[in-house]
Amino acid sequence: MSDQSKRSVPEGDLMNSPILQLLVLAGIAVFLILRLRSVLGTRDGFEKPPVPRSGPTTTDTRGNFEVIEGGPDHDIIDHVPENSPAAGALARMKQLEPSFSVSEFLSGARGAYEMILMGFEKGEMADIKPFLSNEVYESFAYVVNEREAKGLTVEADFVGVKELQLVDAELDEATREGELTVRFVGQLTFAVRDRAGEVIEGDPKAVKTQRDVWTFARNMGSDDPNWQLVATGE
Repeated sequence: MSDQSKRSVPEGDLMNSPILQLLVLAGIAVFLILRLRSVLGTRDGFEKPPVPRSGPTTTDTRGNFEVIEGGPDHDIIDHVPENSPAAGALARMKQLEPSFSVSEFLSGARGAYEMILMGFEKGEMADIKPFLSNEVYESFAYVVNEREAKGLTVEADFVGVKELQLVDAELDEATREGELTVRFVGQLTFAVRDRAGEVIEGDPKAVKTQRDVWTFARNMGSDDPNWQLVATGE
């Protein structure tokens, strides 16, 4: 063998070898592929491609419920017939006072019914005077004074409201005064005793059903949130 064939390849020539360069590039490519798979993950089987949006959508969703603007106000039509004069009056009240809620009013009316009725039966007129119009207050006070003059006392305990229904609504456009009429069916125990303590009316152990139709009024949009009882009936 000649000396030339025995001569070793210089290190610089080995690094510049095309085969070695290809091996290095292949190793880098394999590394990048493995890296991308670990970051993006892989797909197994058939996956339906995403459907592109055809255009902007105007549907507003809150949670899983679709909101339709301009629909009927259930705070109104849940209590009075749709398109009735009462429904129209309630809608105009809400225009004057956007925070007004029929449902919240009826909840407050339930509590007011118990407070005013019990205040009247027990003769505690000072406690309920702010919630009565002058005419209703004078009428109630007259009955209470008559009872006291005769030496009569009333024993009454409120059991609850069995039924409550909004029966009418009106709005005076000029004065902005709204009137809501509510029918109550209440239950209470009731007895009247004379000076000697004898029961002359009612039964303190029996539950009595009482029906009342009350009208409450208030200037819509005013700073005073209290409604006043302006009329009573049966």
